[in-house]
Amino acid sequence: MKILAIDSSGIVASAAVADDKNIIAEFTVNNRQTHSQTLLPMIDKVVQMSEIPLTDIDAIAVASGPGSFTGLRIGSATAKGLGLALKKPIVPVSSLDGLAYRGACFNGIICPLMDARRNQVYTAAYRIENSRLVNIIAQKAVDIREILFELSEMGEEVLFLGDGADVHRKIIEEEITTKYLFAPAYMSKQSAASVAALGIIYYSEGKYESAAAHRPFYLRKSQAEREREERLKGTV
Repeated sequence: MKILAIDSSGIVASAAVADDKNIIAEFTVNNRQTHSQTLLPMIDKVVQMSEIPLTDIDAIAVASGPGSFTGLRIGSATAKGLGLALKKPIVPVSSLDGLAYRGACFNGIICPLMDARRNQVYTAAYRIENSRLVNIIAQKAVDIREILFELSEMGEEVLFLGDGADVHRKIIEEEITTKYLFAPAYMSKQSAASVAALGIIYYSEGKYESAAAHRPFYLRKSQAEREREERLKGTV
């Protein structure tokens, strides 16, 4: 199987081409350029370097959320457009799954943290069991202290990944009561290679959809929607 993978759910933009055995090509950029500037050129480059025409790709895996609303829309729209044009299915991969899979060799709890502003994070917790990613705390958007309390109660060593770990490092160091460590820079952010690896697994399990049906998963309402609801409440 051959798969094209895209991740623009956070500050990093990443594209990769992989098959069942190898990550054939990957291009990742973390320079704060807008994903609308970088994503399509990156896809073009990894396709060229892999020497696998898009027509030979079996599916398109995309980090489908949660994450940056703009980034998710760009990634999903790109995947959707390619899927419709090429008549290829979409494999939606949770952004948190993809980030957590970066720590697949860690023997403990893996906790991805994506900054959601206002002291909140998009987060979940995982273990690796029999080489598979197993979710043990469901995905949610919560105050950073809430997930730290849950992890402390579990009493196991925790690996933190993601931009949320950088933003909330001081709070983590002050609040958590169990052993922990922060992932090193080379594995701490999103990677399309990780999305590709999970995409191949999920595709084999039948977890894919048509390009027409694909939608990003935001997990919570946008700030504009929340502010509008607050304004409406004030007029009642």
